[in-house]
This record gives sequence, structure tokens and C-alpha cells, in this order.
Amino acid sequence: MPTINHIRNFCIIAHIDHGKTTLSDRLLEATNTVQKRDMKEQLLDSMDLERERGITIKSHPVTLNYTSKSGEHYQFNLIDTPGHVDFSYEVSRSLAACEGAVLLVDAAQGIEAQTVANANLAHNQKLEILPVINKIDLPSADVAHVSKQLEDILAIPSEDAILASAKSGIGIEDIMESIISRIPKPRWSEIKETRVLIFDCVYDAFKGVICYVRVFSGSLKKGVPILMMSDNVRAEVKEVGVFSPGMDAKDELPTGGVGYIVTNIKDVADIKIGDTITQLSNPAAEMLPGYQEVQPMVFAGIYPLDTSDYEKLKTAVGKLRLNDAAFIYQPESSTALGFGFRCGFLGLLHMEIVIERLRREYDLDIISTYPSVVYIVQTTDGEKIHVDNPVHLPDPSTIESISEPFIKVVIHLPTESIGDILHLIMERRGICDHTETLDETRLMVHCNLPLNEILIDFNDKLKSITKGYGSMDYEFDQYQKSDLVKLDILVNSESVDAFSSIVHRKKADSKGRALCDKLKEILPKQMFKIAIQAAIGGTVIARETISAMRKDVTAKCYGGDISRKRKLLDKQKAGKKRMKQIGKVSIPQDAFIKVLKTT
Repeated sequence: MPTINHIRNFCIIAHIDHGKTTLSDRLLEATNTVQKRDMKEQLLDSMDLERERGITIKSHPVTLNYTSKSGEHYQFNLIDTPGHVDFSYEVSRSLAACEGAVLLVDAAQGIEAQTVANANLAHNQKLEILPVINKIDLPSADVAHVSKQLEDILAIPSEDAILASAKSGIGIEDIMESIISRIPKPRWSEIKETRVLIFDCVYDAFKGVICYVRVFSGSLKKGVPILMMSDNVRAEVKEVGVFSPGMDAKDELPTGGVGYIVTNIKDVADIKIGDTITQLSNPAAEMLPGYQEVQPMVFAGIYPLDTSDYEKLKTAVGKLRLNDAAFIYQPESSTALGFGFRCGFLGLLHMEIVIERLRREYDLDIISTYPSVVYIVQTTDGEKIHVDNPVHLPDPSTIESISEPFIKVVIHLPTESIGDILHLIMERRGICDHTETLDETRLMVHCNLPLNEILIDFNDKLKSITKGYGSMDYEFDQYQKSDLVKLDILVNSESVDAFSSIVHRKKADSKGRALCDKLKEILPKQMFKIAIQAAIGGTVIARETISAMRKDVTAKCYGGDISRKRKLLDKQKAGKKRMKQIGKVSIPQDAFIKVLKTT
């Protein structure tokens, strides 16, 4: 077992697609943690979705044993982190479990939005940052330019940067030697009481909840009673071990170690990510710093296409919740879509991943409603209500004000795109705070935007305007009062709750018209006219009419007096009038799918 001075805990942070997982693969190879015959690309990305999309969704710890040039044996505990802004909470927890961070920058693309965000997270956690300029063997690599960016944007001396290519294996030994020399030994190890950080957890059908942990002080052994410090939940350790890269059971997790523990807790909801574990017999006086509850930012309804699949969906979301602490759900019903669940997600990518996993892993056909955010409604009688579903918005006469979440957004973009991006920000009710010139070709724009305005297609528009070179990062700022209204869609004078949304009053007209146009294209004709209306309260702001299907009642009249035809047409007209009064419109399921997918 290595001494505390021979343990190094670090993670790899970078913008999405800058080579984190490829570097992890090379480190596994270089330390012989995985034999050549067992090696495959993206080894630590175990999900099919991670492999297909080339992104990391879950943190993946692994223990590496390395012998330095001087002949000393070291234990490296590496935590591979996600790069997308939606999973920044997981990145912050992973950083809290380390003393150092390898900051990876693509030699061709340079510093991007998440590079800056993750570097700031590491700096705030007081970690030692080890800069690595990756992909130096690419024809488009510009090492001198990226080195200058490191100095200008992140204030990191360019001479500290290691030049590497994770794909080709260039500079891997230099990185490992620098980890030994520049990343400090495990911190806070001198405290006598046991303090262990939970930075992730998964559910196993045989073992129950498996916590991914970092031991800061003391140690953990099998059979030891433990205490979760945030809510005083008691448990007993059933197994401890390390990842190499599969689970490898050990007798003890020592001070400074990273690994897993299996307890007698069977529900992931009882485990809080970022919580501190201590021994029940000699509890620690205070928790490790930085614990905060993970808060979902985006909400949407998920419904089965076939209503008989509701129980199957209920089982599926329950199982998925066991492996994803950030995903929350509660049952809800819709007149149009039947029974389903209101689900909370960290962001739009997180929502996309969850829905895709439900489809693949549980073989479900599902539909999701518009994503929305949590609004705070102040009523006239002084009550504060949190609304995540437009259907639950109180009567307008009882509302004093509605507040919506605003976010701080940092956008990295080429200089020539600045005009179009500022126009996009204004279009989405945003305010540009200030801009920073990074170099002669790139700018950084700081702005405030309503979270609701970036949910659907903001990132797509950003990529389109900047020809793929733009990137963004955001964090929650505060709630602000806004002139928000509930937009209802009425079909034949009946409100359809699945199409309801909360929008800004200035945008209600255009959104209402667009929805009415779309429904006019999609809804099938009936034997009577159908009015499709967009309304705010009792005021109709947009309308389309689907004309009635007409049977040619005069087809059987071959000549004769015109009054014969008029008599038949008048009879048809009277029948249609009667039908309109009592006619009900059944909206087919595929109409909901088409509207919800295209808007």
C-alpha cells in the first residue's frame, strides 16, 4: 500500500471533444492498468450513448500504478469528468475529490467556453492546474497561438504547458512525471476523524447502492458503521475497493485513496452527492466544504405513446433515477396525453440523454412536452408558488408578479460573428454586459439571458451563426420579475393542456400564430369547421380555421330545376350548423408528436 506522499489525485478537465477520454486511454496503457488485448477506445465511457456521441456523461474514476523515472512507485487516482455545461455539477464534485487538474486544450481549436469555466472551477477549489496542449500532431495545430491564449485568458505561463498528442502517445510520460512533481500529495490528511467525500453513486441490482468516494482523512473498512453527515443517515460498510478499471475489492480504503464503498442502503435517494461520510464511533466535527443539493433547471412531461405502457414507463424512470441522482420525477396526467411523469433535468442535453436511455434501455416509445423552467409566482395574498408546469399557473387575477430564472452566459466566438450574436442575444431578451477581446480573431461576450430563451434552439443558432466555432457556458444568476403570461391553445373552443406554455407577453403573438399555423397543417379535417385559437386568458390573439370536409350532396341531381340543388345544400348547411354546436374534435396522437417535435 503506497504512503500518503506517493498518492496523487487528479482529474482531466477540458471543453467537450478536446481529448479527455483519449488521454485517459493512453494513461491506462502507459501504466499497464489494462492489457493491450483488452484495450479499446473510450474505455472509461461504458455507456453506448457516450461512445456514439463521443461525450462523457458520468464521472469515471480509475486507480493507476506508475513507476517514475527515479524508480519510485506511485498511485495515481484519475477521475475522468464530463465536458458539457449540463454536467458542470458532476465536474465540480470530481474536482472537490482531487488536488490537481490536468487542463487539456486542443491545439487546433484553442481555448473554448468550457475550458475557461472548468479552469475557474479548479482555481476556486484551489487545485494545482497542469496545462496540456493536446493534438499537436494535427496539420491545423497552432501551438504558439494556444500558448499565448493560455497566458492572456487564463493567466497560466506558457512555459508550464506540456505539448502532447493523446492519439499518438506523444508527451504521455512528461504528463505523468509532471503529475508527480507538480500536483501535491493528498490534502487534509492530518485530521484524525474519518472524512470521506461522495462524488458519485450508481445502483447495482446485486449490491445495491455503490458510492464513488474519496477518503480525505482516516480510513474505511468492511463492517464499519458510518454516518452521512448532511441528514444523519446511518449505514454499515459491506465492501470497499478501487477501480482498476473494473471494481476490485480491497481490505481497506486508506487516507488519500479513491474508490468505492457498498453499504446496506438500497435507495439512491438516501445518498446525497457531495455529502461527507464519517465513522459513527468517532464522528467528524464538520463536513467537507462545498456540499450543495443538486437542483434541476429544466422540466418537461414524459408520456408513453401507448397508454398501456404507463406501468412500464413508471418502472423505467424509477430504475433510471437509481443511477442518476440529478434526475427527478413525479406522476402527472394530461387530458390530451394521458398519464405520464413531470421530470426535472440539469439541462437540455441531460433531458435528451435521459429520453434516449428510456427509449433504448427500456424499449419504450415516449413523447416529451415542451421543456420549461421553474417560475416563482407571487400571489395577491402574499403566497409564493413554484410553478414548473403551465397547467398549474394560478388564475391571472390572483397573480401579483411572476419571476423567471436568469443565467450568466459566456460566449466565445470569432470576431466577425459579433453583430449577429448580439442580435440573437437581444432577440432572446438578453442584455450584453461586456465583451473581452481574446486575440485578433476571437471575442468573449458576457451577457444575461432568461433560461427559458436558450432551451430550444439557442445553441443551434449559435453554432450556425459562428459556423461551428462558437461555444458557450452558463451558470444560474438570479430570479427576475418579467411580464409573463400563459399562452393557451384552443381547438374548437376547448383548451389543449399539452400545448400550453408560459411566454413573455411580447412574444406571445408570434408564438401563438406559429402554433395555430402548424396545427392547421397537421390536424385532420372534420365534417364541420374547426377554429384553432391562441389565447391569453379570455383574449384571443391568433386564429386559424380548418374548413369542413364537404360531401357533394348535389352529385345525384342530373339536371332539373336549380331549387332541387339549393334545397339539398340548405339541408346540408343546417346539419353542419347543428354538428358544430355538439361536435367534438379528437386530436390524434401523431399530431401532438409532430407539433412538439417541430416547435
